[in-house]
Amino acid sequence: MTNILASFVNAADPTSPLDIVPVAGRIGAEVRGIALSGDLDGDTIAAIRTALARHKVLFFRDQAELDDARHEAFAGLLGDPVAHPTVPVADGSRYLLELDSKEGYAASSWHTDVTFVDAYPAASILRAITIPAAGGDTLWANGASAYEGLPEALKTLVDGLWAVHSNKYDYAAALSIKDAKRAEEYSRIFASTVYETEHPVVRVHPETGERSLLLGHFVKNFVGLNSADSQRLFGILQDHITLPENTVRWRWRAGDVAIWDNRATQHRAIADFGLQRRTLRRATIAGNVPVAIDGRRSRTTKQEVQPVLEAAE
Repeated sequence: MTNILASFVNAADPTSPLDIVPVAGRIGAEVRGIALSGDLDGDTIAAIRTALARHKVLFFRDQAELDDARHEAFAGLLGDPVAHPTVPVADGSRYLLELDSKEGYAASSWHTDVTFVDAYPAASILRAITIPAAGGDTLWANGASAYEGLPEALKTLVDGLWAVHSNKYDYAAALSIKDAKRAEEYSRIFASTVYETEHPVVRVHPETGERSLLLGHFVKNFVGLNSADSQRLFGILQDHITLPENTVRWRWRAGDVAIWDNRATQHRAIADFGLQRRTLRRATIAGNVPVAIDGRRSRTTKQEVQPVLEAAE
């Protein structure tokens, strides 16, 4: 295994102008000495992009000056910011999605953002506003090192495998919501338009050429397999992605920012903070349509606006 994954040693690039400190062995690095804003020069932005492709997720401590406007301006330097396709933006913002876990729930299930559409986001920029005194960390997993670590027989299987991703799924389980009415309300918003998209299980990264496993909780089934077989195979592959060796865990402080390559990672929040407040805001950068090893591209097969129903009394 060491030889297979030798290229995924998460070491800092000695040629980078950034002060980079790797966090875990295969994914994640802290970048020090930079105040994020919409005024960063082109060389710095290029260096951040290069580091992101290398480390998959970057962390920036103590970005207290990064308010909503600066957050959106910085996102615009990395690419074209886009709003979530179904969830309304945060008050007063153009693109930001607010993740406010005031009832003690969070997206505590492994996923890649918005894979239920074809050209899902290339990157996400998450800013911590209010953080619990304890708990509420976030985990990221490296889909590229997970693919490289697969046994050859599994690689042969997944190289031609496709999966259907949908935003119609079990919200209560994914968000650790025990209140059925709250889960129904969230589902009504998140799935106000139901999407289904077929993606290759192995995506070729458009910048690095790396092959990465593309799965997560939006997967409904594998093309050509029934639900029972899909669930069993999904569990096997997800277990490879989320091996501890492929992950990094970040302990948030208010003012922290994390940027991740959404084309090569999965992530999940840890819902262990009870009723403490946990509020973050996220910008996402437009991505392109994934390409499989054989050159075929992902395609959306369903986009269906749901009827507006009155909330139950």
